Amino acid sequence: MAIDLEKMRAKQQTLENRGKKQDSNFWKPQDGEQVIRIVPTADGDPFKEYWFHYNLGRNPGFLSPYRNYDIPDSLNSFVRDLFREGTDDSIKMAKDLMARQRFFAPVLVRGEEDKGVRIWGFGKRVYETLLGLVLNPEYGDITDTETGTDLTLKYGKPEGAQFPETKLTPRRSTSPLCNDKLGGPEKCAELLESIPDFDTLFVRKTPAEVQIMLDEWLAEEPTGEPDVVKYDTEGTSSAVDKAYKELMTA
Repeated sequence: MAIDLEKMRAKQQTLENRGKKQDSNFWKPQDGEQVIRIVPTADGDPFKEYWFHYNLGRNPGFLSPYRNYDIPDSLNSFVRDLFREGTDDSIKMAKDLMARQRFFAPVLVRGEEDKGVRIWGFGKRVYETLLGLVLNPEYGDITDTETGTDLTLKYGKPEGAQFPETKLTPRRSTSPLCNDKLGGPEKCAELLESIPDFDTLFVRKTPAEVQIMLDEWLAEEPTGEPDVVKYDTEGTSSAVDKAYKELMTA
């Protein structure tokens, strides 16, 4: 029996749609000034922390089983062994392969409310700034749907800098998450229900899958330098990889 091309096309379309949906869950600042609002979450903690591995051959970034879930895995052990070896090459390789910390928060971008709540990924410096704001009694709960505070975000690469920088400034006055023009409390409730599920956003590998990837990477023919070519994620599944350099330095 011949292969059913219509079914194959349907499968291909499903994969493409999944990729588009995945990307639409994320928001990345553009050069210039934008206004955002951190959206409250049901658990009271809008800032989520994850650890990702990159540079394992041509595999896309994936969640570290050990750092995120306290599940031992061979890559974590391998990185520790490299550090213990203590040579310049082994330490360089360990730093390339070690898990890296990322932070994420649900945001509503002013002027783009029709796109719903999206996930913004940022680095440690931005995270520290945000924590400082939420712990500052002068601002109160910046995520409150009625008396919260919008944030002006300036993003760009200063002259002479290698990477872009992110600067956050809270607005001088509080405001509702959804005013009457945006639909009021009903629209607000709808937006809160639309926050993407963090547990479904990122690639999670089992220890067995990590072992296979590590074995394949170690089996590659050596070239004199560790193979740490980053996977090209253009057109593939994870928006996290696309923003890798920005997240490293934000």
